[in-house]
Order: sequence, then C-alpha cells, then structure tokens
Amino acid sequence: ETNVTAVHTLDDREEVANLFTHYGYTALPVVDKEHRLVGIVTVDDAMDVLQEEATEDMELMAAMTPSEHPYLRTNTFDIWKQRIPWLLILMLSATFTGIILTHFEGALMSCAILTSFVPMLSGTGGNSGTQASTAIIRALSLGEVRFSDCLEVLWKEFRVSLCCGICLAAANFVKMMVVDYWLLNNPSVTPMVALVVCATLVCTVACAKLVGCSLPILAEKLGLDPA
Repeated sequence: ETNVTAVHTLDDREEVANLFTHYGYTALPVVDKEHRLVGIVTVDDAMDVLQEEATEDMELMAAMTPSEHPYLRTNTFDIWKQRIPWLLILMLSATFTGIILTHFEGALMSCAILTSFVPMLSGTGGNSGTQASTAIIRALSLGEVRFSDCLEVLWKEFRVSLCCGICLAAANFVKMMVVDYWLLNNPSVTPMVALVVCATLVCTVACAKLVGCSLPILAEKLGLDPA
C-alpha cells in the first residue's frame, strides 16, 4: 500500500481523534518526520481524547476553568478557583449594560414601562447568542466549518435570526396585549409600546446570533479555543 493515511508524532491529539470519525478506521499508524512507523493509535485512545475535549469545552462554555479531577474528588477551594475568575469577568462586563441604560435614562423615564422589558430582551439575546455559538463551536470541532466559511455562516445565521426574531416578537406582542394590557389592565402597555419592544426583540436576536456565530470562528483563526 502506497497511499496510507497516517498521523505524525507531533500532530494535535484532538485532530488525530477526529480522523477516526472522518475515516471510520479502528487504528491509524503513527510516523515520524521521515515517515518511519513508530507506533499506532487505536479508536479507544481516540474516544478517551474526544471525551476529555468535550468535557473541557462544556466547562469553558459554562464559564469554568477545566478540571482534571472528578467533581466529588475536587475540593471546595479548587472549585472556587475554577469559577471565580470567570464570574468576576462576567460581572464586570455586565456593567456595560448599566452604562448603556444610563445613556438612555431620559428616554426610559419618559416611558418607564420599557424598563421592565429590558431583562427579557437581554436574556433572550443571551440565549440566542449561546445557541449560535454552541452550534458553531461544535461545527468547528468536527471540521465542518472553517474561517473561509465565515460569510456563509453569517448569512445563514442572519436568516435564522430573522425567523426566530419574528416568531418571538409575534408571541411577545400577543402576550403583552392579552396579559399585560387586557388581563392585568396596565394602561402603560399600549400597542405602540408593544411594537417598540417587539421590534427591539427582532434586532436583539439578530445581533446576538451574528455575534455568537462569528466570535468562535474569529477565535479559531487567532489560535484561541473557541469555547
């Protein structure tokens, strides 16, 4: 056999593990720079690597530093060290929301009811961005998406965001009219206020999904872990 699929001694172990998924082999030869056989990698080795990498990605996406030990065998102080840096970063970054709200304080005071919908808008935006980023991180790890596919990914997520945003806006408009305006008899929730909130919801979902899908691709291009 002259056309042999092999891996090199310096190859990244996650990329080697993905070859088993791509080709369906049960073993792969390992060669050095002179293409001399130095060993083999089997599919059970690949499964161990993929499990470790998947666990690490899940922990990073949940804003935790990856741990090498099982949960029950990790002491409280180590878990604290894994979580507190990310919590501090996220807390400080959340202050930008307060700065933005302060900038629009005059507009919000003229229609105070809008303030009550800010948590819903920010939460929906965060959930929308998480959906997009999770899908793209998985596609990157499986080799389904590359940096050259960035424009195609953005276009696809933009169309998805419009579909999701319009559906969410329609449901929210009905909820505001039926529950807030009619059942709770809140005169501040007018059809115009509902339209403003729903239009903002569509824009928020669109922005969140575009940012959520582009940041992992950019991170991969810069050599960072997309998770």
